[in-house]
Amino acid sequence: MSGMKGVIFDWDGVVIDSSAQHERSWEILAQEISKPLPEGHFKLGFGQKNQVIIPRILQWASEEKDIQDLADRKEEIYRGLVRASGVHILPGARELLIALQEKGVPAAVGSSTPRGNLRAIFAATGLDRFFQAVVCGDDVSHGKPAPDVFLLAAEKLGLPPAGCLVIEDAHAGIEAALRAGMRVLAVATTNPLQDLHAATDALESLAGVTPDRLAAVFLK
Repeated sequence: MSGMKGVIFDWDGVVIDSSAQHERSWEILAQEISKPLPEGHFKLGFGQKNQVIIPRILQWASEEKDIQDLADRKEEIYRGLVRASGVHILPGARELLIALQEKGVPAAVGSSTPRGNLRAIFAATGLDRFFQAVVCGDDVSHGKPAPDVFLLAAEKLGLPPAGCLVIEDAHAGIEAALRAGMRVLAVATTNPLQDLHAATDALESLAGVTPDRLAAVFLK
């Protein structure tokens, strides 16, 4: 479609919204281990891997094993909350995925989310049938804002990075997409629209967005 060969979706904040469960899981973990949560920690860490959040933002641990143990426990809590309350598919996301599939435009997930979380949500929503490739935080050594997640997603789709459009909501993800040499459409689900100027284009949400609209963003 007018040069756009594939679309790579970030996950939380683009396709689904489970931010409340993520934030609550950090709060529960903090209570369990009697550690403080710095003010603004959730927004600062949004879109980044736990291996960055725990030592750098929360400053809860510095040893690799301790960081991994805390990360595993946090995601265990998160998955329990998701099973209890479900997840919300964001407006326009399912419709856009259906339309891309009908037009034969391949789609991938490029997310910092651990694979276990994706599996749990795929099982609950059936959204996995829309994606030809899935890349998560477990698949790369360097998370966003490094470009690795998106470069690997393009590779798995068999496409050049320059032929892919990324849809993101987080500043770290926007930077990662640009560093990968990709155009990026930002959605204002996590950050205000006026703060997303680094992206190729930005919209309030995916509601009403069509493959042709994505192709127009790609040509900017």
